[in-house]
Amino acid sequence: MAPSSYADLDRPPLSARALTRALVVPGGLWSRLDVRDETGSTNADAAEAARRGEAEGLVVVAESQVAGRGRRDRQWVSPPRAGLTLSVLLRPGVPAAGFAWLPLLAGVALREAVTAVAGVEAGLKWPNDLLVGDRKCAGILAEVSGDAVVVGIGLNVSTRLEELPATTGVPATSLRVAGAENLDRDPLLRALLRGLARWYAGWCEAGGDAEMCGLLGEYQRGCATIGRTVRVLLPGGGELTGEAVTVDRDGQLVIRTVDAAEHRVSAGDVLHVR
Repeated sequence: MAPSSYADLDRPPLSARALTRALVVPGGLWSRLDVRDETGSTNADAAEAARRGEAEGLVVVAESQVAGRGRRDRQWVSPPRAGLTLSVLLRPGVPAAGFAWLPLLAGVALREAVTAVAGVEAGLKWPNDLLVGDRKCAGILAEVSGDAVVVGIGLNVSTRLEELPATTGVPATSLRVAGAENLDRDPLLRALLRGLARWYAGWCEAGGDAEMCGLLGEYQRGCATIGRTVRVLLPGGGELTGEAVTVDRDGQLVIRTVDAAEHRVSAGDVLHVR
């Protein structure tokens, strides 16, 4: 018998040809699908392409990412072919103030894909995590590069319990650990990118108005942070504790403190207290 081209039979490689045929279609958002065996960071690769003037619609996917980053330069670790690690290049023709909605939009598309394909109930932790059973299953990182925005997504799919990294915040999980019905990454990636394209088209058509295109309502319905007591570590070093009452039309988390004052937070690390 000929040796397998990959060591773990539970983790077959993505089919770049089939994915391109399914996703790069006339009139569609996705213009090029670049599937790499290994790279340092898909976000860095897509940002470099943006600086070179590549058109909107590039998707960079890595089977293995050796220098992946999350928010605040945290490392994102995943065994080869155990997850979906990708970045998309977008050039939204909307005011830059609306860019804050792009990681939330990606979260909505990711939650839909995980629920539909893997059969796993998931929630969104504001602003950029996908939770399964109160454990982090995916992270999202958006970075501005000139007039472009690169949105990176890392989803743990077949990662085994012993392979999950230790964390100082929310414990990690994977679709496998959560008992997913389907761990096939090809249909997961197709569903994710089709959903992202659909929500992005509606959001752009509405001029970046998340409420008008229905994105705000969908995010609020799927947000596991709303209704929780939270502690927010603010970028400047401050801290805020209170009830997360909603996410507003600007994508900000609205927190009501014990003195009944409402605060709008546009960035920060959120800890679910209860």
